[in-house]
Amino acid sequence: MPELVETGSSSTRIADRLGQVWQQRDLLLSLTKRELTVRHRNSLIGIFWNLLNPLLHLTVYSLVFTIILSSGYHRQPLKLLTGMVMLGLFTTSVSAATTSVTKGAPLIKKIWFAREVLPFSTVAAQVVTFLSRFLVLVVGLILFRHRPEWSMMWLAPLAVLITVALATGIGMLLAGLNVLYRDVSHFLDMVLMALFWLTPIIYPYDLVAAGLIRQFGPSGEYLMLLNPLVPVVVTFQRIFYNPAAFTPDQQEPFALMLRPTSWYLQNLAWSALVAAIALYAGMWVFARMERDFADRL
Repeated sequence: MPELVETGSSSTRIADRLGQVWQQRDLLLSLTKRELTVRHRNSLIGIFWNLLNPLLHLTVYSLVFTIILSSGYHRQPLKLLTGMVMLGLFTTSVSAATTSVTKGAPLIKKIWFAREVLPFSTVAAQVVTFLSRFLVLVVGLILFRHRPEWSMMWLAPLAVLITVALATGIGMLLAGLNVLYRDVSHFLDMVLMALFWLTPIIYPYDLVAAGLIRQFGPSGEYLMLLNPLVPVVVTFQRIFYNPAAFTPDQQEPFALMLRPTSWYLQNLAWSALVAAIALYAGMWVFARMERDFADRL
């Protein structure tokens, strides 16, 4: 662990603060490992809970949408799993980052260190969880014998990076506010629930986008794309759910998704811009508030 010496802790210069985090990367790694181990301490199957949760979702969705209900969409369980894996990365990262400072109060009161390490480590732990759950998606692709869109695969890590940056920025902003107002985390639960329905997980992107186009003209589609999570989720669905692999009749509900790579790249650029602004704003606000953390915790 690096020597924790307070040097310019009140500085709001983002580059300087990132430099402090890099100097304390051993602490960041240690807290990330602790976050992963504490979560499953005293459990019977430990880290395998990360795999069981999406596996259970895949099983339930297959039962409900394939056997009990007729959704009208080909391989609906795979579509749901693809969207939820990506949305889950965002929601769990924001939630974990929001409570990271209050949960790290004992450490904050003992020693000085770059406080950004706390939300960064919780988000890093959620990325590891995402990777384990992504393996379940791979299993789903194998079980359904479904091929992804290999030509667009390079967009997948870009979508993940944008999602992580967006979640980190929002999470850091809320982490500072949560120190002042402890009900922020409760309010966040309601917002994330609403976000689930505002993102095309249960329903296909085309269903809402086509309705907005009919109502407001071609520009109406952009109302849906104002949600920066929509481009990253739809990109992930396009790559791994890949409606292009279906028959022409099965592709019909996904006509808007079957667009060229340039359309996805353009929308990801918008999400990246929002993520960059959120990350900068979150770090700036966090830096302004962190000097009072020890007194308020």
